[in-house]
Amino acid sequence: MFETLKNAFKVKEIRKKIFIMLALLFVYRIGCYIPVPGLRVDEFSSYVTEGSNSFLSLMSAVTGGALANGTLFALGIGPYINASIIMQLLAVGIPALERLSKQGEEGKKKIATYTRILTLILAIVQSIGIIINFASTNGAVNFTYLMPDGGDVEKWKWATYIFMVVVYTAGAMLTMWLGERITDYGIGNGISMIIFVGIISTAGQTLIVTPIEQTVKNGFSASTLVSSVIFIVIAVVIFALIVLVDLAERRIPVQYAKQVKGRKMYGGQATVIPIKISGSGVMPLIFAFAIISLPDLIMGLFWPGSSAQEWYSANISGGTGNWAWAYILILCLLIFAFSFFYAQIQFNPEDVSKSIQQNGGFIPGIRPGKPTADYLKKISNRITLFGAIFLSLVAFVPSFAFSFAGTGYVNVFSTTGILIIVSVALELDKQLQSQLMMKNYKGFLK
Repeated sequence: MFETLKNAFKVKEIRKKIFIMLALLFVYRIGCYIPVPGLRVDEFSSYVTEGSNSFLSLMSAVTGGALANGTLFALGIGPYINASIIMQLLAVGIPALERLSKQGEEGKKKIATYTRILTLILAIVQSIGIIINFASTNGAVNFTYLMPDGGDVEKWKWATYIFMVVVYTAGAMLTMWLGERITDYGIGNGISMIIFVGIISTAGQTLIVTPIEQTVKNGFSASTLVSSVIFIVIAVVIFALIVLVDLAERRIPVQYAKQVKGRKMYGGQATVIPIKISGSGVMPLIFAFAIISLPDLIMGLFWPGSSAQEWYSANISGGTGNWAWAYILILCLLIFAFSFFYAQIQFNPEDVSKSIQQNGGFIPGIRPGKPTADYLKKISNRITLFGAIFLSLVAFVPSFAFSFAGTGYVNVFSTTGILIIVSVALELDKQLQSQLMMKNYKGFLK
């Protein structure tokens, strides 16, 4: 990775793209610190970081702490990610969208337009939900900010709501625009890079603040230094294991028969079908955390402060108390369900089998057609099972391992954050290598 970066900075074109990417990411990080008028940041932050809703903590980590601070980019890239996922699911179930996705560049542009429109709708809905929820639970919204002297608070509530919804929606759309510009003019996927920078910045702040707080509170001691060293060692081991699993794949051999077309002979090649263990990536974890936290958000929106919400927040959504076993069981079941669901969307054994047969290929020892599809389906289900077990372990093991370094280090990296960091870093490395390879090819042709 470091050697790739070193070689990339030697090439003028790639170096220019890297600087453009860094400049746009810097603009994004500035937006994460721009305050929104009319918000009581202390109450807002305590509800997100100290509350029992793990999904809000996850989204705050993804936005680099912008959600916890209630800044301009509080929604971050979340609405765009949700819109993209919804469009992927709709493309599977709606034939018109499925045909559109197969129409090449023109179809992709139309789907991108639909995704932007859906992002705007979701940003408005999420802004309304978060603001009303926070305003009704702990008074995080200051309704007197826009109100003239002697005005009626109830009358000016809606003006405050509309103002903050417009601000947060604009922040979400600006974040989406920055991500698309990084994709067009920078290196790699801009949306992934924005999430990557948000998680890294949140973890970096915690790593810097935690030792300082312990030193100020208890004075400098060897235990503080030892805790930091233990955390670094555990983090390196966990990241190494996740990289190992992320790169692991099952390679199914495929042999293509020789075919004579005119005066030329085609085929006769041997290739493989790579199926990754973690092919679904971090999506099952995000879906699982979102679903398990959804009842808490709905009850907070419509029945704030009710006994049902308090019980669910304390026992299920927060994963603590006497019902911690229920939280673990439900989360694992959701991870398994979404892992198999997402695997079916990404890898269709029937389509792969048909494509192999039409090109004159076959898997050694397996007959073409339905036997090949059944074989691929069996392999895919087995690999998905191991991937689901891996994600279930990632959901709980890192926090448990980091607790050995001290309670202050437990939430430095979220479970999904670790997977996102690894996947984005590996993808960036591949992008840089491909850019360098294309540069070498151009130089060779010249």
